[in-house]
Amino acid sequence: MQFTKTTEQNSNYEHLETMSVSELLSNINAEDQTVPTAVAKALPQIESLVTQTVAQLKKGGRIFYIGAGTSGRLGVVDASECPPTFGVPYDLVNGIIAGGDLAIRKAVENAEDDREQAWKDLQQHGINGNDIVIGIAASGTTPYVIGGLEACNANGIPTGCITCNAGSPLSITAKYPVVVIVGPEFVTGSSRMKAGTAQKLVLNMISTATMIQLGKVKGNKMVDMQLSNDKLVHRAARMIIEELGVSDETANALLKEYGNVRNSIENYKR
Repeated sequence: MQFTKTTEQNSNYEHLETMSVSELLSNINAEDQTVPTAVAKALPQIESLVTQTVAQLKKGGRIFYIGAGTSGRLGVVDASECPPTFGVPYDLVNGIIAGGDLAIRKAVENAEDDREQAWKDLQQHGINGNDIVIGIAASGTTPYVIGGLEACNANGIPTGCITCNAGSPLSITAKYPVVVIVGPEFVTGSSRMKAGTAQKLVLNMISTATMIQLGKVKGNKMVDMQLSNDKLVHRAARMIIEELGVSDETANALLKEYGNVRNSIENYKR
């Protein structure tokens, strides 16, 4: 099937090497400002994917992001931030990148071209029908990601995707596709730029909206966050002070006894 890869089309800017630093930065910034508008157009698709994701997690399932290169790294980042932010288990949101953990820091040659490997990687985690797998690929043509979603579809596992090209094989394969059309990149084909930004924004939406729907936020506060450093301990104490009207000393004593904001508030005896 033929389709147009807008992420690979020639840049709207010529002779970048002749631009001053000021011109380069202004032009990059101008292109970046188009990304939120493109994401807004995909909100109905994002809503469908989040709704299905919440339903799967309420059944005891997990989220798996699969991708290669920049897309895979973005999935790993989003997955790794969920436990400290929302206090969920480390295996609830999982980021799998073609080539394994080594590929997070260093490109692994040809890893993204293996159509069978993603399913093998998912099986290492005991993937099942309660889970949901979201493929991330700016081009929408990455064999690793497409093959993984095809195998999931064949095994009754819900699938979603985040891509930046309309009519791509990936968007056709996923049951809940999210397609954000950002157009040509400032540097031709450098999809780590606008496409990467769009994918990060969508990932933020998916994980944050899902966790809120699962009750991991109270009001607008991260009441289940892990207290992994002094900054977060101070933030947690402020939340307790604001909620209960207690002293700083009492707030910190509650945190020490109960471990997080939610438990401290729920167990406080007025």
